[in-house]
Amino acid sequence: MPIRLLPETTANRIAAGEVVERPAAVVKELVENALDAGARRITVTLEGGGIDRVLVEDDGHGMPPEDLALAVERHATSKLAEEAMLFRIATLGFRGEALPSIGAVARLTLTSRPAGGDAHALMVEAGRKGAVMPASGAPGTRVEMRDLFHAVPARRKFLKSARAEAEAAIETLRRLAMAWPEVGFRVLNEGREALVLPPADRNGRIAALFGADFAAAALPVEASGSGALTLVGQAAQPAYTRATASEQHLVVNRRPVRDPLLRVALRVAYREVIAAGRHPAAALFLDLPPDAVDVNVHPMKTELRFRDEAAVRGFLISALRRALGIGAGGASTAPALTQYRPALGGWSGWRPREPAPASTASGLAELQLALAPAGMRPLAPAEAGPEAAITADPATAAAQPLGRPLGQLLETYILAEAPDGALVLVDQHAAHERLTHEALHAQLIAGGVRSQPLLLPGVVELPAGDCARLLEFAEPLGRLGLEIEGFGPGAILVRALPALLGPADPAPLLRDLAAELTETHEALSLAARLDAAIARLACHGSIRAGRRLTPPEMAALLRQMEQTPRAATCSHGRPTFLRLGAAELERMFGRR
Repeated sequence: MPIRLLPETTANRIAAGEVVERPAAVVKELVENALDAGARRITVTLEGGGIDRVLVEDDGHGMPPEDLALAVERHATSKLAEEAMLFRIATLGFRGEALPSIGAVARLTLTSRPAGGDAHALMVEAGRKGAVMPASGAPGTRVEMRDLFHAVPARRKFLKSARAEAEAAIETLRRLAMAWPEVGFRVLNEGREALVLPPADRNGRIAALFGADFAAAALPVEASGSGALTLVGQAAQPAYTRATASEQHLVVNRRPVRDPLLRVALRVAYREVIAAGRHPAAALFLDLPPDAVDVNVHPMKTELRFRDEAAVRGFLISALRRALGIGAGGASTAPALTQYRPALGGWSGWRPREPAPASTASGLAELQLALAPAGMRPLAPAEAGPEAAITADPATAAAQPLGRPLGQLLETYILAEAPDGALVLVDQHAAHERLTHEALHAQLIAGGVRSQPLLLPGVVELPAGDCARLLEFAEPLGRLGLEIEGFGPGAILVRALPALLGPADPAPLLRDLAAELTETHEALSLAARLDAAIARLACHGSIRAGRRLTPPEMAALLRQMEQTPRAATCSHGRPTFLRLGAAELERMFGRR
């Protein structure tokens, strides 16, 4: 078959397939045009899920009749004055493809009126452009699309139900509204208001879109880096997670994106503090110079390419970990944000976490003595007596948000009363596990976990494969305070254990470590494997459920939780404490 040029209408419909895949894409393109035109109020109307009709009305600059005629021509745009601007894009749109693509597959009507001018209208149907005609209309632009894919009916079969398409379109608007909080949005779906967002600041828009539950669990994020790199927003505490990533709003230079690099950075930042299979919630706004990011790499412009990907990823992880570095009571215990650092000691992929404050490490050492697996020693009343655990002084109450211990339930849970009268339940094993985990990390960053030589080296018999895997990691495990060597076929000689673990039994510890190192994926960095190993060490070195604690010991655990980063969850991402305030208790007892 000879090569021939495609008819213009066919070429336009093929090109439209990259831009217009469903009603949500139409809404995205039209609303982005409105935002680029300086709109401060935008109304979107959906009928039939947007398949039958999408109407976008804005109060932006509007267009004179000569621009109206050009707006529906392919590659006609007001946003690129010269080719060099393609590499420092500061607008949402720039290709000049949206309106001609929509007009190629649907019925499109544009009505626009510039400030101080008259309104004009233009119709496009299946790629055929009509004449610009005088019309009536308010200042701004009104774009109406009807009968999506009527020109290519085969594509309508791939659309979902009207309800599903409407939900996708509204979610697209939610993300744009998050990125542009100063703009008011109103969405009508089948004649009913589906979304009403008055102009607000960023925090106000986050509260309106995420709701009260997220607001109660949100932590502020604010960081600055080199090269005019800034990050602001809110990230949920580790105990607030979701089954999907739908509540992750990532905005780069006012553009909502679903960029894989940013999502991975978010996942890595939370990896040690949430359970596997759960997803964090966050609204994050990243700003950097336009020439440091390329938005022209995806037809929908939802993925980006950063000039220095490693720097952006590291900056985001470091900023989030700093925000998450709070004690169980919510007070920040993390040190000041430092610059992103290269790999430590040649460990591939290793990114050291900021060391815990000295008070955390020393406090945990005292707590370990008090809660040692053998022969518990109560702390002296001057150190952590229950009568000193909480006072009416506001400053003391703010520093001790977990309150004073009242007792122990099932020899597993500490019952405490917070300064505001709320009931606090603490899982003693999960809480102590996180304290041990953070102390081990602090020692590792400081030069290596302190080890305690065994008076008599222990011999642990294991399957040959487990022995080989442990010996493969003998050197990094040595930095964790666990000194091992081979002892013939199927056996490991243990010469020292991490001092923080106390007199732990090395046999179950080595069995679990072997399983952990085997199950972690081969592609994971050594840092990820060591994180898993530290979590396992912490688990073995923590007080167990079923262990009776004295009031001073319970108070010491609460105080240390308040001073330890990421103490709201254990090493496996489970919550360490639950809080029931007056409102929750009244609901449970039917008082409201």
